Amino acid sequence: MSTPSFSNVTVDAKANVYFDGRVVSHTVRFEDGSKKTVGLIYAGEYHFGTGAPERMEIIEGDCRVVLDGTTHVLEVGAGSHFDVAAHSGFTITVAAGICEYVCSFLN
Repeated sequence: MSTPSFSNVTVDAKANVYFDGRVVSHTVRFEDGSKKTVGLIYAGEYHFGTGAPERMEIIEGDCRVVLDGTTHVLEVGAGSHFDVAAHSGFTITVAAGICEYVCSFLN
């Protein structure tokens, strides 16, 4: 699996910090106005809400995900992704280590 890379972008130097620094990301802005975030999730369980639909691509590590409104546990590892509907959310659990991700905001 190749690690994603992006060209011709602007990166917000100010980090998005959640859960006392246990989840940290940076926003990447593209010339067409779209954006992604790239980040790290340390071991723990966290809940996130969504405004827009999102695709979470796991690029290193693994996690368990439960989408809001379901009880089904998704096992997601490096090279895999999961999608989250707009105005919804998900609970993500990283059992050990660090999970690295790219979050794309879908239209």
